[in-house]
Amino acid sequence: MLKAFVILLPDVIMPFVSEKPIKVIIQIPCFNERDSLPETVRALPREIPGADVVEYLVVDDGSTDGTAEVAGALGVHHVVRHTRNRGLARAFVTGLQAALEAGADVIVNTDADNQYEAADIPLLAQPVLERRADIAVGDRQLAQHPYFSPIKRRLQLMGSWVVGRAAGLTVHDATSGFRALSREAALRILVLGDYSYTLETLIQAGAERLAVAYVPIRVNLVTRPSRLMKNLTHFPSTILRAYTMYRPLRVFLWFGALCVAMGLGLGVRFLYFYFNGNGMGHVQSLILMAVLLIVGFQICLIGLLADLVSANRKIMEETLYRLRKVELLLTEHKRDDA
Repeated sequence: MLKAFVILLPDVIMPFVSEKPIKVIIQIPCFNERDSLPETVRALPREIPGADVVEYLVVDDGSTDGTAEVAGALGVHHVVRHTRNRGLARAFVTGLQAALEAGADVIVNTDADNQYEAADIPLLAQPVLERRADIAVGDRQLAQHPYFSPIKRRLQLMGSWVVGRAAGLTVHDATSGFRALSREAALRILVLGDYSYTLETLIQAGAERLAVAYVPIRVNLVTRPSRLMKNLTHFPSTILRAYTMYRPLRVFLWFGALCVAMGLGLGVRFLYFYFNGNGMGHVQSLILMAVLLIVGFQICLIGLLADLVSANRKIMEETLYRLRKVELLLTEHKRDDA
């Protein structure tokens, strides 16, 4: 068997010789999806143009209805189980890790409720297989989504615009979980939230300068209410936290500048009344001005410290990325030797 030699370069560990078949793994995070999983698995493509091998992976996120057993009976190639429910974001990350360990070159993520049209998976994987994108996101074409109410369409479009501004990308459908990731993108993705991965990964992709493509897709009739839309407060908090993590100086400088501006405005107000002979009646403005100026400068200083911490975080992310690559290379060598 021809084995791959590797050359260690400053930015990447790349294969020198490799004739490994191109493998696509379709992963399905599940939580109590015993009834919907059979239809979802039956609809998955058996072949994808540009891929030599197509396999399925189910992540059972602590289901209590026998979802894992159903997946095994359906002939799913890989089944990973959480002993308790840990949330969609954790299930997504577990699936990525398991797919990488199974030798995936491209990982396609889809929902267990058969929301997305499985026949569009080859179209979704195509930009990644052709190396035109690191991440491909299924675009549900929100403005014409057949099963969203007008209000939900507007909210989704507005949310996608906000995420796009935060990520520095053109974002058509921020909350779409129908995605294809290259091996390199999966190695670099670092999801810290417990609720949803869709927004955080887009902001991180923008920060990491990953190429993101949007592919128009079809959707199936909704069979049950979404489990992710019960508490909309998660979305702004997720966006703010992810954006602050990758651009802390900009966030803190804006807040600091706002406090300083309000303080200077109160100072101008006090001077106006002072030169008109009413200064003693507006001492409160002078005190509040001093407080706002001090707080504003402190926030700016915190921003500088946060930026230094962010630089260290980038070093740690790069170290984690390289460590993951080495671990996967060792796993592949063990699998080849077995």
